[in-house]
Amino acid sequence: MATIDQPVHPTAPAVVPRWEWRTFGELDVLAPSLEALWDVPAVESDETYVLSMHSDASVKIRHGLLDTKVLQRVDAAGLQLWVPVMKAEFPLDDDAVAAVFAALGVPRPAASAGPCSLEEFLAELVGMHEDLRAVEVHKKRHRTTLDGCMVELTEMRADGIDSRTVALESPEPGVVTGTIQQLGLTGRPNTCVARGLKSLLPWGPTRLAVLDVGTNSVKFVLADRTDETGARMVTDTAVVTRLGEGLLEAGELTEVAIGRTVDAIADLIAEARSGGPVEITAVGTAGLRQAPNRQVFVDAVQARCGVGVEVISGAEEARLAHLAATASLSLVGDRLLVFDSGGGSSQFTVGTPDRIEEQFSLDVGAVRLTERFGLADAVSTEVVEAALTAVVDDLAGLRRRPRPETVVAIGGTSTNLAAVQHGLVRYDPDVVHGTVIDTAEVDRQIEDYRRRTADERRRVPGLQPARAEVILAGACIVRAILSITQQTALTVSDRGLRHGVLAERFGL
Repeated sequence: MATIDQPVHPTAPAVVPRWEWRTFGELDVLAPSLEALWDVPAVESDETYVLSMHSDASVKIRHGLLDTKVLQRVDAAGLQLWVPVMKAEFPLDDDAVAAVFAALGVPRPAASAGPCSLEEFLAELVGMHEDLRAVEVHKKRHRTTLDGCMVELTEMRADGIDSRTVALESPEPGVVTGTIQQLGLTGRPNTCVARGLKSLLPWGPTRLAVLDVGTNSVKFVLADRTDETGARMVTDTAVVTRLGEGLLEAGELTEVAIGRTVDAIADLIAEARSGGPVEITAVGTAGLRQAPNRQVFVDAVQARCGVGVEVISGAEEARLAHLAATASLSLVGDRLLVFDSGGGSSQFTVGTPDRIEEQFSLDVGAVRLTERFGLADAVSTEVVEAALTAVVDDLAGLRRRPRPETVVAIGGTSTNLAAVQHGLVRYDPDVVHGTVIDTAEVDRQIEDYRRRTADERRRVPGLQPARAEVILAGACIVRAILSITQQTALTVSDRGLRHGVLAERFGL
């Protein structure tokens, strides 16, 4: 997405930047107070949007004006700050052509010296570029203001396909997030017009990527869409970056941890983009939720990579993890518990294999427990027992729920426990997925890690070396969950949050 060194044409209007949020699809969940808004006389318009495989910039033509906006910033809640770079009449001068192609993220045509008429722009510049597409859009916009937030409900027709969308705007991000909650839209992704149109048509990159930025690691999945619902996995990996290292002591993310995590994300995104156009979604979890300086990290990723990181709630994280974990496992029983013990927190979803009844998050994580009890190296039996006792106490909220018949574990701790059980020299997701680990194996691994230093743990077959410092704490959390739920074993799912995002955001 074009956000860096973007040319600004003299025609760019001087406006107060506004934070925006938009969602497409079914809008029946809107607050009853807004239902009457559909009866407000609509402002109708015919517009032409120019879509790009390489950018989600807003490039549209309305009433003979070329209106271009680019994304300047994304906040931790996923709100987007768009700024205008041009509002020019046709014919376009040379600088205007340069500005719009920079926004679209594609090379400017060699023979594009202005002035350029509307017909030439669409037929010769846009029409001849395989990574661009012009789409005729008819809109009926119903607009009002709710507690200081602009709310616009739009009926949209693009290439004969109908959709509805609601947009919220305000100079104050808190006003927008408050209105999202008031309208019952919490949990929906923020989808700009360009990305919404590409999904609606459908047209856009067939390569899709999801980044899951956790407290201890960044997980990454890259897939090629094979048809409307199928995908071929290209890359599914994790990089331990320890973003949350020192968070408990310093009270915020450290500069060093931010730097190495942004470096890792930049490498993963470069890998994704090396194969051609790619649509990227990034979500952040517990470490970012807990850090008061989370926006520093989000801004650093945006500036370096042009990708926004949306920090999702613990409940949303649990819901998406449940979606991924249950999609490809044969599960028995009506009572199901899915958990993900991360670096900074643990997410739980209670229900059945096909229905979620409750979601919650507890601030119990492997990084936090490691720092609290010094579990990064060899420790005494008494220290492990103290850590287990503390985890059981911290997970007291889990005890109040009905006993599950099946427990499914996702996340790096559980997949590493499974890989060690199998003695995998090279990680194999197909072997790990569906592995059953009993309490005796968890106890065996806890005792093994307790006796070893971090360097000695790195030599354990199946253990990811970068996870050596936190694996003992992670295993203690898993053991405590088994104890509280009165289970003798759990099933490991290699599919996690990133796969849930891939399924929900991209329909795969």
